[in-house]
Amino acid sequence: MKSASKPAAIPILALALFASVFAFPPAASGQAFPDGGASAGFGSINTPRPINPAAGTTNPSARATQSLNPYLGSTPAGVATKRTLHLGLEDAITRGLQYNLGLIDSQQAGVDARAQREHALAALLPQISARVEQSYQQLSTKEFNIALPPQSGLHLPPTSGQFGYSEARITAESPVLNLSLLDRYRQEKALDAASVLDTKDARDVVVFAVGAAYFQVVASQARVETEQAALTSARELDTQVADQYKSEVSPKIDTLRADVELHTAEQRLTDAINDLEKDKLTLDRITGIPLDQAWTPDGDYGYVALLPDAPEASQAEAARFDVASAKAGVTAAQFHLRAARAERLPEISFNASYGAGGANPANYNRVDGVSGSVSIPLFTGGRIRSDIREADSDLVQRRAELADLEGRADYDMRTAELDARASASGVKVAVENRALAERALAQSQDRYKNGVTNYLEVLEAQEAVVAANENYIASLFSFNVAKISLARALGSADSRVPELFGTTQPTH
Repeated sequence: MKSASKPAAIPILALALFASVFAFPPAASGQAFPDGGASAGFGSINTPRPINPAAGTTNPSARATQSLNPYLGSTPAGVATKRTLHLGLEDAITRGLQYNLGLIDSQQAGVDARAQREHALAALLPQISARVEQSYQQLSTKEFNIALPPQSGLHLPPTSGQFGYSEARITAESPVLNLSLLDRYRQEKALDAASVLDTKDARDVVVFAVGAAYFQVVASQARVETEQAALTSARELDTQVADQYKSEVSPKIDTLRADVELHTAEQRLTDAINDLEKDKLTLDRITGIPLDQAWTPDGDYGYVALLPDAPEASQAEAARFDVASAKAGVTAAQFHLRAARAERLPEISFNASYGAGGANPANYNRVDGVSGSVSIPLFTGGRIRSDIREADSDLVQRRAELADLEGRADYDMRTAELDARASASGVKVAVENRALAERALAQSQDRYKNGVTNYLEVLEAQEAVVAANENYIASLFSFNVAKISLARALGSADSRVPELFGTTQPTH
């Protein structure tokens, strides 16, 4: 007896995350994600696909990938309560944006980038410090070869005797002209801007991860409800077949087939409940919900048609934070190259000090000093030349990554829109097939009651209903995840979710 199996769970690649895009550490823009089952055909959206533990994996490298992906982790907040939470999609996204580990890591990477910018700025500003010194010394005249002329007939003592000296000064030093330091500050400023954009892009990644995991729970819950209805139907039919057997209307084999179908329905329900609980745990890990907290999806996430007008590819590319971050990375690489070339130029610096000194504070005299210096590199052993080559290579790489990412952003938007429209058509077909399968089952049951057909026809009709329901659930899941993928591809995903899932339009 065949049973409807759950579609393959959404697979994941490790977040070698957008290596030139994320500043956390700078993450590489994405790779295409392998698709499977209900989630097939979502293009190359460079975001992690949430792992559904229900599907299981025996691949050690896959398990390692899951454990290393920060977007599949969180910092659990609060304690579980006895009250069952009613969690909507936007509630889950809000939790993910607050507690998801990948976003937290990206935010802290932004803090590091700001610290580096401040450090580069400090190198351009005057450095002022205060110094107080008290010293006691005794000098040897022989050490310094100090002696009176021989004709004087006099001799100096071997030591000067102990004496003390104290001094208090305020000193200031500052680069007056150092183009290399100036360009390095501009480089760090561009990297800081890129890190801010990386954090915004990380929010889009979290929205996708949470949304896909949430709709996996919604789909699993629908499967549980479907299997419960199938079990109820199997029980009723089992009772009916048993009655007809007692009345000597049906053969013994029909009762055996009904028992097998009943046990199969019970097992499918057990598996569906198990999958649902695992899918909830997956979402718990992404959003920071305590693992022992009971909750249930809240809201109707049926078919909601796509907006008629999708943004143009150029508009989508402009809205993508990862593309904007890559552009800032190119700017930073340009300043890096300029800074390396500026190492050949003269550097002008200024130093000054002012204070007082003497044997003791009671008889201090003013002491001060002012100096300026010009430093010109004459020979550096090839260090400057190698710095220039390294910076130039980095700039070429950043430009290539930007060009690739711009093309990928266009590709992601187009494929996500195609997937969403194709899956929308699939939902409509699935609704019609489900209605037809239910009508066929009702007619088969009537024919069986009237003795027109045998039990096999009813059994086949039941299996057709189960398959139609599963196809509808899988199609709706694909459609909802395709819309989440589209929101991610367009950028600013959290602001697009309400318009993509705002109003449910029933299909029947």
